Amino acid sequence: MNRRKFLKVSALAGGGMMLSFSWLAGCKPTPEEVSNLPKAWFELNSYIKIGDNGLVTLMAPNPEFGSNVKTSLPMMLAEELDIDWKNVIVEQADFYPERFDRQFTGGSLAMQMAWKPLRTAGATARHMLVQAASKAWQVPAGEITTKNGVLHHKASGKEAGYGEIASQAAGLTVPEEVPLKKVGDFKIIGNSKRNVEGANIVTGKPLFTLDHKQEGMLIAMMAHPPAFGLKVKSVEDSAAKAMPGIRDVFVIKTLAEDYVRNGFDTTSFTELVVVVGNTTWEVMNAKKALKVEWEKTADATVAVAGWGGKQQSVIIPAGLESTEGHLAKMAEMARKPGKVLRKDGDPEGVFQQAAKVIERTYTAPFLAHNCMEPVNCFAHVTAEKAEIIAPIQAPESIMQALSARLGMPKEKIQIRLARMGGGFGQRAYGHHLVEAAVISQKLNAPVKLVYTREDDMTYGIYRPTYTATYKAALDENNNMIAYQVKAGGIPESPLGFAQNRFPAGAVDNYLAEEWVLNSNITIGAFRAPRSNFLGAVEQSFLDEVAELAGKDPIDFRLDLLERAKSKPVGEQNDYNPDRYAGVLKLVRDKADWKRNKDGVHRGVSAYFCHNTYVAQVIDLTMKEDKPVVEKVYAAVDCGVVVNPDAATNMAEGGIIDGIGNALFGEMTFEEGVPQKKNFDTYRMIRHSEAPKAIEVHFVKSEVDPTGLGEPLFPPIFAALANAIYKATGRREYTQPFLQDKQPLV
Repeated sequence: MNRRKFLKVSALAGGGMMLSFSWLAGCKPTPEEVSNLPKAWFELNSYIKIGDNGLVTLMAPNPEFGSNVKTSLPMMLAEELDIDWKNVIVEQADFYPERFDRQFTGGSLAMQMAWKPLRTAGATARHMLVQAASKAWQVPAGEITTKNGVLHHKASGKEAGYGEIASQAAGLTVPEEVPLKKVGDFKIIGNSKRNVEGANIVTGKPLFTLDHKQEGMLIAMMAHPPAFGLKVKSVEDSAAKAMPGIRDVFVIKTLAEDYVRNGFDTTSFTELVVVVGNTTWEVMNAKKALKVEWEKTADATVAVAGWGGKQQSVIIPAGLESTEGHLAKMAEMARKPGKVLRKDGDPEGVFQQAAKVIERTYTAPFLAHNCMEPVNCFAHVTAEKAEIIAPIQAPESIMQALSARLGMPKEKIQIRLARMGGGFGQRAYGHHLVEAAVISQKLNAPVKLVYTREDDMTYGIYRPTYTATYKAALDENNNMIAYQVKAGGIPESPLGFAQNRFPAGAVDNYLAEEWVLNSNITIGAFRAPRSNFLGAVEQSFLDEVAELAGKDPIDFRLDLLERAKSKPVGEQNDYNPDRYAGVLKLVRDKADWKRNKDGVHRGVSAYFCHNTYVAQVIDLTMKEDKPVVEKVYAAVDCGVVVNPDAATNMAEGGIIDGIGNALFGEMTFEEGVPQKKNFDTYRMIRHSEAPKAIEVHFVKSEVDPTGLGEPLFPPIFAALANAIYKATGRREYTQPFLQDKQPLV
């Protein structure tokens, strides 16, 4: 947050006592059973309210979907404010960009983007309290210290709690700048704090949009085309309308034909058949009674405003696509020259003269997000305003579409941020908010839109399907002298922005190429976009190269990283070789890598993405010809770890999620129809299939925090594949690894 932005939110907060709050920023304590609420609150800035009894409300600005930002971000505020954590109430902020900076959770960016702005907000509030005490006590501000929410002046013996001085502090001028604590002085950051929503979660309190109820609220469900490449032709709805509890059946268009989308306005189907009624069960049954005739779409072009505001035209081809056809087309593209993203030296010439050459191709399918909470949204749109309660990662990105479709200025649209039952990138896309709002506006009533699991799984916004061919050359001394990657996918390449990652810079002759095939199957961010494929296959391939060279896989990687450090090739390498090598050495030591144990097979991987370095070792056994993950060791360099328990939980979640997707994850298509519609066919990892133990080791660091929600996901695929090879002698070139989708145990 820059100086101008901070002054804006601080000034907007008002400089005085606030006894009530607008519908844009209502105060609802967490936990709700706070018995000693103050009689008055004093707002020092958008993030901090101090009660006259010393309680402090800290705003959690970002949406929460299980990464525990609702606890970890307020810890930054509390650290610099110098408040006792036991006196803190955490409140989920509504979406309010005039008051809160960058309310987005995703891309593993929450901690690093909030690191300085939130600490500055806390430090500024503390500074204003000190200045107010200085004025009240007539002593130099430099002689006043703070500790656990209490101001002290040692020379005079005066002291006061923050609550006693907050009213005077709230009226002071916001300082130009304030010093921030050194990492070594932290008392809250770096020490685990329990999830502030923990009690509400385990006792089943209403936290999700699906829990929301309102007088006069109707339930809506929608029918979308059964295949990508189809659209509504006609609807016979008389039977559905005649069923008990049904209020209406109609067709809506969610986006105008000339609407210019942004990068998060991904919408699979813009014309939907909607059923509205009194209860979910009644609406679900009426939806089954619909008779909808579908017809094929034609080629279409949509306008999209790309990053930086540059508008581009995106072609959506007609046709009913199938997985078999996708694989054939990708294989054909892989044989053709691609677009060169980076070239060092003369890789083509070196491959012709090399002592040994190895080439391997890897393929991965579309993946569905399958959050435990299906897509849903509450909307109440009137002529005066629109109130929306939704699980949404990126509320700011959907505001443009909402405003345009409702014909309402953005300042009249309020998005309340409900806790999400998972996100993984799916809820960066807000089509469900537009759908619910359009339905509510048409009916002039509050509406809760509910997707069935089948709706959710077949609607799109999948992880793309990818393929990559890797090639490496060794000289007579088994040194890697050339390396090539050619990658592409439908409808996106996994390689863009990754051409400068390891092992680029560690080999003299290097070539990175990409290609793309267009599609009408919609895709979007998935946990660790692009990296979730590249990290998996690159690290699998490097194990094969190490074996061909007759080297230990960790030593092989460390030798390359030493080369990247001592004599780097090129100037665009985007990783730090020392930090990369550091996690490999740490996991090697913690796992006792060279240890041999009968029946236990080990695989290793390491990857850098989202500015974080990760290395992993898997211990695997075989049971009834199926792999069983006994233990995972992970070493992570993500800078300062704000909340160690929460960080460990995220790391464990990424590991388990990655293993599940590697073994089972797959969405296939036949004539445009998704072939898996629920968990009876789309296999998810089960409790018995999770690792029996996970050790996560964080590198002690004073570097600003980097990403954590995603970086442990990509390399676990490769660690698993490499361990399976050690156990079976079979290399995994196609995901998912277990094609029969049977339980492991």
